[in-house]
Amino acid sequence: MKLLKALLPALLALAALTACLGAGAQEAVIRKNLAERVPQMPKIDEVSKTAMPGLYELRVNGSDILYTDAQGNFLIQGSLIDTRLRRNLTEERVDKLTAVDFATLPVKDAFTVVRGNGKRQLAVFEDPNCPYCKHFERDLQSVNNVTIHMFLLPILGHDSPEKSKNVWCAKDRAKAWQDLMLKDAAPPAANCDSTALTRNLAFANRYKITGTPTLFFANGTRVPGYIDAQQVEKYLADAK
Repeated sequence: MKLLKALLPALLALAALTACLGAGAQEAVIRKNLAERVPQMPKIDEVSKTAMPGLYELRVNGSDILYTDAQGNFLIQGSLIDTRLRRNLTEERVDKLTAVDFATLPVKDAFTVVRGNGKRQLAVFEDPNCPYCKHFERDLQSVNNVTIHMFLLPILGHDSPEKSKNVWCAKDRAKAWQDLMLKDAAPPAANCDSTALTRNLAFANRYKITGTPTLFFANGTRVPGYIDAQQVEKYLADAK
């Protein structure tokens, strides 16, 4: 018994090492087979086991998820659902991969609106041609004591880039934006360094911001789509 106790740490370490080597070998098989059989497939960033026996997750393009078997014989694109817990495991995984730390938002590529004491924080990605954004902007007028970081994201209309550029290059960006969204008064044509808009598009692509408005609160909560002022107030209160 004493001998067994003495050997137990070494045996556990050996078992862990064997498991790691086995997992590494399995990953190598998957990568090799898929690279040979599906050469057009994006580079695999990560291979990991899922909760479903025999099914492996493939992470590609930073945050896109595919699934395969242990030999890379099959590829599956879609959602993995845990029916017992009623959870969309794929959606949860993508949400985790695309989570945004509010403190790291590139606010230099946004213009800022401060109301009241400005203590509460909100970031919004909007398109000038988005009808839901216009509705949201009207509701947002009643929200006070908040700092709003407005990111222009021209993704909806053929003239969205031009409208966004004219707002960004306006002397008073906040006023130009409010006039456009609340009064339908387009800002005059203007030119300046508008590469911030290109960076916003790249940021949106990286973090899967595919619609407007998309809101981010100080605690990291992401809200895709329109919400009214009462809901905004609740999220701001929860973010404290």
